[in-house]
Amino acid sequence: MTTIACVSPIDGSTYAERPALTPDEAQAAVARARAAQKPWAATPLPERVRLVQEGVRRLNDDKARIVEELAWQMGRPVRYGGEFGGVNERADYMGRIAAQSLAPMVVEDDERFLRKIEREPAGVVFCIAPWNYPYLTACNTVIPSLMAGNAVVHKSASQTLLVGERWADAFAGVLPEGVFQNVVLDHEGTEGLIKARSFGFVNFTGSVNGGKAIERAAAGTFTPLGLELGGKDPGYVMEDADLDWAVDVLMDGAFFNSGQCCCGIERIYVHRSKFDEFVDRATAWTRQQRLGNPLDAATTMGPMANARFAREVRAQVAEAVAAGARPLVDPKLFPQDDGGAYLAPQILVDVDHSMRVMTEETFGPVVGIMPVEGDDEAVRLMNDSPYGLTASLWTKDPERAEHLARVVETGTVFLNRADYLDPAVCWTGVKDTGRGAALSPLGFLSVTRPKSYHFRKVKPQ
Repeated sequence: MTTIACVSPIDGSTYAERPALTPDEAQAAVARARAAQKPWAATPLPERVRLVQEGVRRLNDDKARIVEELAWQMGRPVRYGGEFGGVNERADYMGRIAAQSLAPMVVEDDERFLRKIEREPAGVVFCIAPWNYPYLTACNTVIPSLMAGNAVVHKSASQTLLVGERWADAFAGVLPEGVFQNVVLDHEGTEGLIKARSFGFVNFTGSVNGGKAIERAAAGTFTPLGLELGGKDPGYVMEDADLDWAVDVLMDGAFFNSGQCCCGIERIYVHRSKFDEFVDRATAWTRQQRLGNPLDAATTMGPMANARFAREVRAQVAEAVAAGARPLVDPKLFPQDDGGAYLAPQILVDVDHSMRVMTEETFGPVVGIMPVEGDDEAVRLMNDSPYGLTASLWTKDPERAEHLARVVETGTVFLNRADYLDPAVCWTGVKDTGRGAALSPLGFLSVTRPKSYHFRKVKPQ
């Protein structure tokens, strides 16, 4: 029997362990989901929305336990209160737009013809959630899938092993049995279910290599996939930007969650006329952070989720420094940096795109800052990446920003903000960041399929 364990970054202890399902047990879970899905889809849409939102309300009732568990599992400080703001916002918005988003598209309805397109549930949706935002990312799939009439099978990352159980607790007694199930699977079990054509839709959030493994498992099954993968999101600060505002938002975007955000800011380009001032303010901002135990309410940065993640970040920084990059933050300011999971934040200047820290996903509390001469150079550097999830533009000129937004290769362009997921506009990426669209009306399209009706009502004369 395979056991899945969560090792806490706080102290290296095993925080939770669960046995992985056997292949027979996993198939039985899928069978229960299939049996439950048809009656659930026949439930009127307003009732489905109400029940799903009731489950979210019950999840909120468990906030105190969930916030502490997240700190133990992946190191996020308790001061931030978990992920409930985003979960509630997304669940509320998707519920408000469900009827309109899922309404039939009627082409013709008269005495002669009925022609329309309806949206059918995909069937059983498989949600493979990551550890860095395990509730937020899961809800992007779980909420619209359930509202649209699908059954959902949810799998948590090992680092946040208990998250799926809390979702299951919230929906227990609210949704019909089998409509939502949490499963514990190893990699082989996960791929085995996909290869067996168990699902009508699979959504995976995680690494590029993980996404490739999902694609290989689905090859030849024609299973639709949603993949949110790596990121190397840039910020561009123009000469007319509000520097105080830009520093506060971009640096928070770089270091929140210890830099472990798929849409976090990993590289910043600043107009040369504002470069020195921006760097000075960013460095001062960073020195004010407090690294420590995430259970301490005063802590602003907890440990990285796993010591091996921190090793990769340290390796990228060391390589960059060896190649000429200059670190601006003295690690001695953060004595809690233990060489393991606890990692001090760092700003690098004198960087360029020959360095991995400016081109490969770092996923840690490090940001490189480069001066640029103007928009053309900034766009070229922003686009010089295998990823494209978000980009953050900073200017007082919305027209200039809109022009730049059209040529930046990314899924979402922000103006004067960063690191935010708006449920009213779709969440999507380009290049190695993945494929598909979550949230907004397009999120309902991802977890449903079109069905056309062409009814001739009378015999032609």
